[in-house]
Amino acid sequence: MDSITHIVLGAAVGELVAGKKIGRRSWVAGAFLQSVPDFDFMAGLWCSPAEDLLAHRGFTHSLFFIMVAAPLFSLGITRTKWGNNASAKSWLLFAGIELFIHIFLDGFNAYGTAWLAPFMHHRFTFNVLFVADPFLTFPLLLGLCWLIVSHIKARRTKISLAVVAFCLLYIGYGVTNKLIIESALKRSLAKAGITGYRHIITPTPFNTWLWYFVIERKDDFLTGYRSVFDTTSSIQFTATPKQHEKLSGMFPREDLSHLIRFSNGYYVIQNWQDTLVFNDLRFGRIMGWENPAGRFAFYYYIDQPANNKYLIQRGRVQGWTLQSVNKYVQRVFHEN
Repeated sequence: MDSITHIVLGAAVGELVAGKKIGRRSWVAGAFLQSVPDFDFMAGLWCSPAEDLLAHRGFTHSLFFIMVAAPLFSLGITRTKWGNNASAKSWLLFAGIELFIHIFLDGFNAYGTAWLAPFMHHRFTFNVLFVADPFLTFPLLLGLCWLIVSHIKARRTKISLAVVAFCLLYIGYGVTNKLIIESALKRSLAKAGITGYRHIITPTPFNTWLWYFVIERKDDFLTGYRSVFDTTSSIQFTATPKQHEKLSGMFPREDLSHLIRFSNGYYVIQNWQDTLVFNDLRFGRIMGWENPAGRFAFYYYIDQPANNKYLIQRGRVQGWTLQSVNKYVQRVFHEN
């Protein structure tokens, strides 16, 4: 999730876990600990773009990291005047809870989280929340503001409980919406005679109403969009050839190996004029709800490795204007 959501949730959980012992300092400690796993962004200072994809949400988002970092934080903080009003055991529990919530919440995004690193490289993802969802973050932020101005301890506890409860309810709402989309997709695929497929369903930017799906077949992928507000049973599919054979003869290339592992096999190879491009399908198409055959949001120039900065970010909101935002909102709430 985005940093703001982690910080706000960290402060609220901090009040619940340690507010009675250390007061408002629990907010600062909670916000800090919820931010610690994302310090892995610094790996981008020395890693190549393809390496950085695996470094982010890698070891620092693992259960093993919590087992190492929580005791170190506990021992360190109890040696300071700032943290000596609580025992090392209390700080250990506090740090463990905050770090676990961070990596658990990140598991709901399409990026994936390596919970079992460094022993397993598999990335776990539930594909329920977009990485930045204002319908989740803004209410949490309002709760934090209310928490800050409140001077009654009992009220602060209730506010923090409300913040955490809203987060859990919103996740549950996202899961419910995904199940609605999955049910409609399965019916449509069965009607089309498509069976034995591997697929993913993930929310489109900033909401949990319009969903994007990818279905793998032998030689291609089917992609499309569906809103929970759609009423027709038919779903429009766009086929994209895999063209994995275009990588023949390029191995061993470390960047391609990283990209394939990161994509979990959901990738296609395309020629953009004279440039060979690797596309990770999990992040959707650029304005795909408006242009179903548009380019994919995640693209990597195979022939130009030096021109691949900001891999995740560059295609997410590319081409967005007030007009396109209006069309996007219309697609969320109205069928094409």
